[in-house]
Amino acid sequence: MDKRVYGVIGISSIMANWNADFSGYPKSLSDGTIFGSDKALKYPMKKMWDNEGQKVLYMKSMKFSPQKDGIVTLVPNSLKERYEKLFDVDDLGKCKDAKEVLSNLMSAVDVKNFGATFAEAKNNISITGAVQFGQGINKYSESVAEEQQILSPFRDSSKDKEKDEEAKNSTLGTKIVSNEAHYFYPFSINPSAYKELVTLGVTDGYTKEDYLNFKRTALVAATSFSSNAKEGCQNEFALFVETKSDTYLPNLSEYISFEKTDVNKIIIECNMLNELEDVLNIEIYYNPETTVLESNLPKAKIYNLITKKEV
Repeated sequence: MDKRVYGVIGISSIMANWNADFSGYPKSLSDGTIFGSDKALKYPMKKMWDNEGQKVLYMKSMKFSPQKDGIVTLVPNSLKERYEKLFDVDDLGKCKDAKEVLSNLMSAVDVKNFGATFAEAKNNISITGAVQFGQGINKYSESVAEEQQILSPFRDSSKDKEKDEEAKNSTLGTKIVSNEAHYFYPFSINPSAYKELVTLGVTDGYTKEDYLNFKRTALVAATSFSSNAKEGCQNEFALFVETKSDTYLPNLSEYISFEKTDVNKIIIECNMLNELEDVLNIEIYYNPETTVLESNLPKAKIYNLITKKEV
């Protein structure tokens, strides 16, 4: 692919928790601004690729681990074990061909997009990904964390020896969600990031097919991913700006303002894009049923996020 791509992915979270910190509350900056890390967006994309049968290296997988006392525990695979399983390698430590390792890494769809840090069995490899995400800032100023008490159907057996009423009762749990939040993630795609790896003969570079696979997944990954905390999170907006390879654009999420009145109202203010001759194509995806889009980009093609048909 001989062009760069810049854009924004918008994620809505309604009575859900898109990205929690270690306290269970939505991640926030020191000034209270809620945000989502790039990992929170990458994970549903990797999970979707994994479910489709594509090779995903950086994905948690489990194995049974027999102990000396005969007890069998369930533990996560190490990176080395995940690599060996994914690429059908008996022992990575016995592999003396760095080109083979690099070629295998670049055949994994998550590495091809996001890069990798791979330091296993005498291999020390760092790959800067062609796709780079920024942090997703919540642009809805009235987001509030809601804490829900959940009653478990079971008692805490660890308190059986205690002579108190607590041991006789079911345990309580807590679920923390945002009443509503709207995250906007900036991203950029630089196909020339793999120029040296192409020269080494370990990859054919970041191709148009790679980009289309990324775009297809980025448009639906949050919606497709379902967990207790993520149920209520979905894709709601996407902006893709294709430029010439020597064009450099700033963080496009800064040009998007979000306002909510009776309906969600997303206003795109990217006048500067109209003045750039090197912009090849602009695409905007949104859901007309939940969002009012005000766009002043005559070059842009507008699509329905759900049907993928041009509006």
